[in-house]
Amino acid sequence: MNPRQRRGVLFVLLAVVLAVVVFFVVASYVNNVASQVGSVVTVYRTADDMPAFATIEESSIVADEVPARWLSESARLDAEDLVGRRIGFNIAQGTLLSEDMLVPPSELSATEREIAIQVNQITGIADRVRPGDYVDIYAVFADVPGLPKQVRVLVQNVRVVSVRGSQVRLDEDSPTGEAAVVPVTLALEPNDALAVTYAAAFAQEVRLVGLPTGTGEDRTGEQGEFDAEDLGGVAVPEGSQG
Repeated sequence: MNPRQRRGVLFVLLAVVLAVVVFFVVASYVNNVASQVGSVVTVYRTADDMPAFATIEESSIVADEVPARWLSESARLDAEDLVGRRIGFNIAQGTLLSEDMLVPPSELSATEREIAIQVNQITGIADRVRPGDYVDIYAVFADVPGLPKQVRVLVQNVRVVSVRGSQVRLDEDSPTGEAAVVPVTLALEPNDALAVTYAAAFAQEVRLVGLPTGTGEDRTGEQGEFDAEDLGGVAVPEGSQG
């Protein structure tokens, strides 16, 4: 083998060694990146801009993959978790969808309606009412023309949906001019919702009455209203007094 051939062999060997070195360097870099990124999971983004309360359809979302270690638990959703749900606010195209962007699914039955009323510490059972509780709703009528001054049971066995934090409203009868109230959302049948709305607008007071755990007992013998006649007097309708 002449000197030129030996140099050629050396160059080939050197090229092979360099190729091996480059291969291991690249492989090491890829492994390092992979170890930092970790596994990837499928997420969903909006295919277009979506207005608040729009319903998500299959055409509304596109799949994407992101590293699992960079993803919050609320964004780990399947397509089945999204389709049919509603967006809670305006979002732009390409936004990563997560559970906290969606309107919570309703727990109402097909015949129930949600209605919110304001109660205070007295009418709201001293702040003891909690979501999931069942209550009766009483109304105190005192200044409604045509109605006697009475307490009336409006609805029985009403499910409490939510209880918000205390708020302050104007109250001319309060020494401070303000009163603390708590909005309570109730699940009612449509006709009962009308009755409670009327009472909230015109009754002197709407009161929640707490019930024991379980509401399956027979309550047919309970009195539905109470006025002066029950005390031996006369229940005179408002507006008819001379």
